[in-house]
Amino acid sequence: MAISNTTKKILEILADGQFHSGTELAEQVGISRSAIWKHIRGLSELGLECYALSGKGYRLNQTLELLDAQKILEALRPEVEKNISQLDIFDQIDSTNSYLMSEAGRRNSSGAICIAEYQRAGRGRRGREWVSPFGSNIYLSILWHFSSSPAAISALSLVVGIAVIRVLRQINIQEIGLKWPNDIYWQGKKLAGILVEVSGEVDGPCTAVIGLGLNMFLPKNSAQNISQEWVDLQQILQDKQISRNDLTALLINELVAVISTYENLNFDAYFEEWCRYDCLKNKQAMLYIGQQQFSGKVLGIDTQGLLLMEDSNGISRTFASGEVSFSRRG
Repeated sequence: MAISNTTKKILEILADGQFHSGTELAEQVGISRSAIWKHIRGLSELGLECYALSGKGYRLNQTLELLDAQKILEALRPEVEKNISQLDIFDQIDSTNSYLMSEAGRRNSSGAICIAEYQRAGRGRRGREWVSPFGSNIYLSILWHFSSSPAAISALSLVVGIAVIRVLRQINIQEIGLKWPNDIYWQGKKLAGILVEVSGEVDGPCTAVIGLGLNMFLPKNSAQNISQEWVDLQQILQDKQISRNDLTALLINELVAVISTYENLNFDAYFEEWCRYDCLKNKQAMLYIGQQQFSGKVLGIDTQGLLLMEDSNGISRTFASGEVSFSRRG
């Protein structure tokens, strides 16, 4: 569903989570009550749940805090803001990563940031869909140019994971962990994912687009097709609330700080911190690389950010990439 100006106006009114009558909405938006009803019915295509109650009107099942560029920029640290070349916020987009990948050749400066209310074709690893309901979560990508080769920044997703963990700890979330190479977990359930896409010459330089999807509130109708266990911040924080704009600013502050210094520090500076949050270590797991499968016990990672696994014969191997599946009880 395309998000028209009319739909956006209706959402801005309903964002408070209170009931609003069809008559009230029609008067404020400037269309008929029947047209309001058509727009309300279409909200489900954006992943939103809206209730209709005779005599009271319509209400969303959750309040919405729409993105505000000014609020986000005002909350950025000065040293971070100077490293940002552009901040784009879209009501709808195919994918924040895809947008910046298409822009990479036209942007000579690092620090272009793309955020969206809604992704029509959000992407996770291995081409999977990233469920992206409107105004509910954080979908954020950053473009960065590196003088190094793609191989030299191979552990970038691990460092980005640390940046996200730092922010979550700032808002007092405990029991969080990092699942190699790019997922953030809470009590064995996925809370956020990172997608780093790199283009450039084998010997450098290269350009990376670093994408983050973080669940703040995932409506049940949007999550029904997600195959793995997931969690959102609303479940974790319960009665406590955090501003979506404030959290976006906190993430940008930490992400830009670690990305901008990564080439100088490399992964060595983050190795011990990453290991503290490793939620795979000592678990039995299955590693998928294309059509190949490897099973064994995860020993952790090495100082280059490579995964260490031990098979049933006690032989250990290192892996630079792959998708890991593990048991929460393993």
